[in-house]
Amino acid sequence: MKYLLFCCHEEKSLDTMSKSECDALMDETSAYCEALRKSGHLIAAEPLEPVQMAMTVRVRNGKVSVTDGPFAETKEQIGGFFLISARDLNEAIQVASKFPSARLGSLEVRPVTELRGSSRPAATF
Repeated sequence: MKYLLFCCHEEKSLDTMSKSECDALMDETSAYCEALRKSGHLIAAEPLEPVQMAMTVRVRNGKVSVTDGPFAETKEQIGGFFLISARDLNEAIQVASKFPSARLGSLEVRPVTELRGSSRPAATF
């Protein structure tokens, strides 16, 4: 089963880290991702640009509205994601708990729903 892990943290906390601390965190994360790739758990992982680059799109009554920033006011922002394969939710939680970024913020673990009966890519619905 696939699970999406949303990596959430306060962007300010990364800004206060020294370059060597930040580099060490990234190296540790890269090593863990490589181990997950080798074990068959990691499907995809990508960091996101800072929240200042975010745009939110809404359509209400046929009218498109675009606003700067994230979808909601929060203390933590989504900094990236990891798409993993795990036997069940317990294994997904175990994988998430070992990400270095869990020490700075949180990882939201969410099962991915498989679209059935449709040959269209998920992005088209």
